[in-house]
Amino acid sequence: MKKGQDYTGVTIVYFCHDGKGNFLMSKRSTNCRDEHGCWDPGGGGLEFGHDVIETLKKEIKEEYCTDVLDHEFLGYRDVHRKHDGKKTHWIALDFKVLVDKDKVKNGEPHKFDEIDWFKINKLPKPTHSQVPKALELYKDNL
Repeated sequence: MKKGQDYTGVTIVYFCHDGKGNFLMSKRSTNCRDEHGCWDPGGGGLEFGHDVIETLKKEIKEEYCTDVLDHEFLGYRDVHRKHDGKKTHWIALDFKVLVDKDKVKNGEPHKFDEIDWFKINKLPKPTHSQVPKALELYKDNL
């Protein structure tokens, strides 16, 4: 059974920032499941029996090679979309996460063609299809 297709998946999405108005984004490579070439804030699936905050910390360490200095739960999104022509359903738990900009690097070059820092009002294009809705929901908190 596939998470998000055969049953509702839970994903943890993080908007990493440096505390100075810069947000970290990664450009999805062709090795990612979908939305190749799109810029994404970062995220990872929650596995059965795993803790949400520990998963948040683990995913950021894997993807960006840095530790979580502080985090804030922004909210959740009920995400319905299509992947390979099939309907998918995810619950996204969204976080704003403070990280040390000087320690960040691309920990998964097989998944990300590049990573970079951007102002929230000047994000690169194209962004992942879910970014606009998240930005609208959390515009006062990012």
